[in-house]
Amino acid sequence: MAFVQNFPFMSILLSLFSGPLCSVLDGKWARRVNTAVIAVIGIMSAFVLKHVSAGQPYVYRMGHFSAPWGNEIRVGTLEAFMACFFCAVMLLCMLGGIRERAAQIEEGKQNLYYVMVNLLLCSLLALIYTNDLFTAYVFVEINTISACGLIMIRQTGRTFEAATRYMIMSLLGSGLLLLGICHLYAVTGHLLMSNIKEQVQVITATGRYHISLMVALGLMSVGLAIKSALYPFHAWLPDAYGYSTLSSSAILSSLVSKGYIFLLIKIFYRVVGIQAVRESKVVNVLFVFGIAGMIMGSLSAIKEENLKRMIAYSSVAQIGYIYMGLGLATDAGAIASLYHVLSHAATKSLLFVAAAGLAQASGGSDRYGDITGAGFRNRLAGVAFTVGSLSMVGMPVFSGFISKLLFARAAVGHAHKMLPTVIALAVSTILNAVYFMKTVIRIYTIRPVEPGREGENPGSGGTGRQSRGGIGAVSAIEVAEAEILPKETGRTVRLLEEPAKAAALVCFILLNLILGLNSDPIVRLIQGGIEMFE
Repeated sequence: MAFVQNFPFMSILLSLFSGPLCSVLDGKWARRVNTAVIAVIGIMSAFVLKHVSAGQPYVYRMGHFSAPWGNEIRVGTLEAFMACFFCAVMLLCMLGGIRERAAQIEEGKQNLYYVMVNLLLCSLLALIYTNDLFTAYVFVEINTISACGLIMIRQTGRTFEAATRYMIMSLLGSGLLLLGICHLYAVTGHLLMSNIKEQVQVITATGRYHISLMVALGLMSVGLAIKSALYPFHAWLPDAYGYSTLSSSAILSSLVSKGYIFLLIKIFYRVVGIQAVRESKVVNVLFVFGIAGMIMGSLSAIKEENLKRMIAYSSVAQIGYIYMGLGLATDAGAIASLYHVLSHAATKSLLFVAAAGLAQASGGSDRYGDITGAGFRNRLAGVAFTVGSLSMVGMPVFSGFISKLLFARAAVGHAHKMLPTVIALAVSTILNAVYFMKTVIRIYTIRPVEPGREGENPGSGGTGRQSRGGIGAVSAIEVAEAEILPKETGRTVRLLEEPAKAAALVCFILLNLILGLNSDPIVRLIQGGIEMFE
């Protein structure tokens, strides 16, 4: 066995044990350890990707016992690529939110934040690599607890409420997932994915336990759909994303839900088998809910008056895209969904980091009335938000365009689902344009000069905060409720003031363009990874 084949297991252990290490360090050193761990694991994942791209997928056995008694992880091109991509996005999310974490998290508890991030990374890697269903469930729970900690670390009434709602819904999803796994184990007698698939093929051929198998598949699908915020199980999402600190919002929206979706795709292909999934009709339910999420999430985003919550509702719509693709129950649909996982992860993180820059240039407020002209006050954030918005709408050269093109291609020729898919794509694209372009126009609208403020530059000054004290006056109650960051009004936010956030924005823009302009190799990689699943 080549030494590089140990890297996936070493990556999981490294992120797992760096969590307790960060708990005994102060905030600064915990941040350094966390950054180093994410970077090292990303580099190791890149070496693994290079190794498996030149050969075949392999199974790594942990301990001295073979299956079915021992535990295994499986590594193919798709798993290695997703691990590398997730590490890159998480690293940029952490770099982009340094200022907000310092301002919004108590100094004595900042190291605990990095404990949660390390455990979250560990769970995501385990969900990507594991070849065992019960191990997957264990790390699903670690993922849930870590994500809940990231939400409530800010310690305000809003975040406590959001974390409670998130925990309730997530535990409901976890319970359904566990019931499905137990039901599947009772039918097949195995927990390893490859062994389960062999037994499922026998069951399908003989016709025995057909209903039991479908019940297990339905329970696991609904459980993971709840955890990934598929409409109508999304009620926890706007508050969880909207009131968390910047890094938490970006990581939750771009990575956490995608880990559950990737596990569901593995269940479809590596556990049950895509043919059995097609026959189960479970995919039809996911297809309907996916289309409903595309429309209803966008309608909710249009009505929202808070920038971060608007981006959060947009995530509901984008999750709908992914489940619509899975609902097609074809390899082309799965490829489109996986590509949209990448596109959404890169773009949604970009939007959250850019929105934080716009709010910072608007007195710490992310209300629509206050961000007018923010694109002039923070030019890099304005450009980044515009790029992310164009990608979400589906403009060419950006990653979102490729995703929607792949969805449309996947639907062509499908007997019953082509017309609903094309109509949903068209309607959702129009709705996306309404709320994203409305926001872009607002951040590049020059604020009219108010009486008594003629000497100020309307394009770069004033918070625009309306209150009883007049334009720009903020009451003590408003400050306490919003917990705004120190005001940056009256001057342009310069690039060199926050080099980490600026670097994160530039890298996210480049990542979006790479996905949009160099999509063919990535699509081929995803296609090859799915073929390895089968």
